[in-house]
Amino acid sequence: MVGFHYPPIGWARHELRSRKVMSPLRRPLLIVIAASGLVAAVAALAMLGFWQLDRARQKQAMLDAVEHVLQQRRPVAMTRVLDRASSDFAWAEVNGRFAAPLIFLDNQQHQGRAGLRLYAPLALPGQPTRLLVDMGWLPWPAGRVLPAIQLPDAPVTLAGLLAPPPSVGLRVGDAPSGRQTPLLVTRLDPAELSAQGDVRYAARVLRLDPALPLGYARDLDVLPNTLPPERHRGYAAQWFALAASLFTLVLWRQLRKKTS
Repeated sequence: MVGFHYPPIGWARHELRSRKVMSPLRRPLLIVIAASGLVAAVAALAMLGFWQLDRARQKQAMLDAVEHVLQQRRPVAMTRVLDRASSDFAWAEVNGRFAAPLIFLDNQQHQGRAGLRLYAPLALPGQPTRLLVDMGWLPWPAGRVLPAIQLPDAPVTLAGLLAPPPSVGLRVGDAPSGRQTPLLVTRLDPAELSAQGDVRYAARVLRLDPALPLGYARDLDVLPNTLPPERHRGYAAQWFALAASLFTLVLWRQLRKKTS
């Protein structure tokens, strides 16, 4: 028969004394931890609000810069067209011949439809660097076979908005080979294309003027498939409201404890 063994009376008294000593220390410590967590939560919510405001400011500045360029439509010099360090917006008028390889950018949306965006390299007279021209959007043909594109062989005169290429995002698969023709890519990175082949590409692309008869469905919207500034401001207001609500709730509970 197994009996129960009780701890000595002295040990029990020692345990009770330990709990009495720990109890006054544990409560303030828990209060400090809880308060620190609430302060961190309020600060995090406020930081998200400020981040959204900063994104709204950046995008509004971009829209203002583009509007200024489109109002003036003053062509820049060729050195600025091919400036590999520039990422600003400018209006350009260029002469040249289309060259291989044609580049199709996958996963592009237009009026709710999925398709491709065509970029055609333009060889400029006396210039080793080629300019990628955004020719517009095309739907995927049946069977997902790249469409056959015929561009003029004769020299052309083009005008449009010089703009940074679409956001490169994450790479999916291997980098494309510059010797393939045509190219199907999931992101457009002129520097990466230059490194893969024998041709150097300008850092910016030419968003072809929609008024020109050449090309496909296109516009000069620089914020496609992304949030406009007013949406970012709306999200900022929501984050600030959550931060204020949490702070008010904590303050109300503290005041209620003091009055009770």
